[in-house]
Amino acid sequence: MVENILQNLYRMVEDRRKNPVVASYTNYLQDKGDDYIARKIGEETIELILALKDKEKDAIIHETADVLYHLTVAIENMGITWDDIANEMGSRRIAGFH
Repeated sequence: MVENILQNLYRMVEDRRKNPVVASYTNYLQDKGDDYIARKIGEETIELILALKDKEKDAIIHETADVLYHLTVAIENMGITWDDIANEMGSRRIAGFH
């Protein structure tokens, strides 16, 4: 299920690039560019850290989803896929980084 959600999210982000939608937040991020997207990832990550610190389960879930969304926009913008990341993670496990 998780894999399907991330893959579907990636396809939606990719589709927004190819077929922009008026008032789309995804298109807004894409238009703002890499630096803005990176700042958004930083902001969302700080919010996640604070939720983790406060042990706020609902906020942790919400902020994790925000981080994953913004990461998806960033990696799609760079031509990187979730499969590329999964392959890297798999190679680390094989190399003993588990």
